[in-house]
Amino acid sequence: MSGTSSNREKAARTEGHDAHRPAHGAPPGAPRTHAGHGGPPHRRQSAGGHTGTGPHAGPTTGPDRGPGARKGAEGDRSTRITVLVALAANLVIAVAKAAGGVLAGSPALLSEAAHSVADSLNEVFLLAALSRSRRPADTRHPFGYGKERFFWSLLAAVGIFVMGGCFSFFQGVEALRGGAEEEFGGYVAGLIVLGVALVAEAGSLLRAVHQVRRQGGGLRDPALRTVVAEDGTAVLGVSLALVGMALHMVTGQVAWEASASLAIGVLLVYVAYRLGRDARDQLIGEAADPELSGRIGALLRAQPEIDSVEALFTMKLGLDSTLVAARIDLAPGLDSERVEEVADRIKRSLARTFPDAGQIFLDVTDRSAGGAAESPAATGERGGA
Repeated sequence: MSGTSSNREKAARTEGHDAHRPAHGAPPGAPRTHAGHGGPPHRRQSAGGHTGTGPHAGPTTGPDRGPGARKGAEGDRSTRITVLVALAANLVIAVAKAAGGVLAGSPALLSEAAHSVADSLNEVFLLAALSRSRRPADTRHPFGYGKERFFWSLLAAVGIFVMGGCFSFFQGVEALRGGAEEEFGGYVAGLIVLGVALVAEAGSLLRAVHQVRRQGGGLRDPALRTVVAEDGTAVLGVSLALVGMALHMVTGQVAWEASASLAIGVLLVYVAYRLGRDARDQLIGEAADPELSGRIGALLRAQPEIDSVEALFTMKLGLDSTLVAARIDLAPGLDSERVEEVADRIKRSLARTFPDAGQIFLDVTDRSAGGAAESPAATGERGGA
């Protein structure tokens, strides 16, 4: 028994010595560590990544809980009102345009009816985006649901293209193939409908523009951007339809009205392309604005404990949430506990200075800047994931 006890004590002493060995100097052949950092390499790197604790540090800290998210929720309420106003206007106008277009047999008026139907459906998509994008993060979506807003905006762009643009092209081509149309029995009623529609669309556009100005003149919100684009396009489209119908009545040539319908189609396709391109860029992982990335990099480089910022990656997670991942090289002379404290302090400073930084990851590395092209998210063992 005494021999066994002695062996156990000897093993325990050996284990303790080995556990502390990296703090006093790495044995020959061991992986290189940053001079003076102390602690085993995996301990130091884990502390640098530190994805499990600290404010805005890990997946359990949802991107919708910071000050920027609270401000965004208030903006959502105003945006929801703007969308509801546009939806109500488009539903009424769509019915009026469709009835007038059928009675008058006007291709331009029918094109505008399809445009209003598409806009109404798109407003439903945008309402879904406003409610679903604010859901809190969960285990399946640890970065939250902020990109739902971009997805529904993409569907809205597709709706404008298919239901608005393509139908307008179809009406224009059919009118040109059908030849001149001399009966204008319902055209006066159609012109009145378009006049009322123009007033309603202009009112909805003014409401959206007013909100844009109140929020600082930016169009970061894809829902608000879509409403402004739809209302602006509707005003132009109604104006084109009015001109086309009036010229058709004056000259008796349907080509004027068919041309107006084709022009409305071109306008809708262009708007759909621009909105769809923006939504695509954000869905596939668009970086933060260069100005914001520059300010984040400047703050990191200003820290006395950081020798260099070898790589900085940002990605928009939602309207007011941004992922920040940085690979940094610390100054010599820091032990493992000090590295953790420095990482926590830097992340807290980033979170205070940039409220939209909903997720912050720091990867402490010894690699040279030449190897910084690899994304921190690809090195989970180093705290990047």
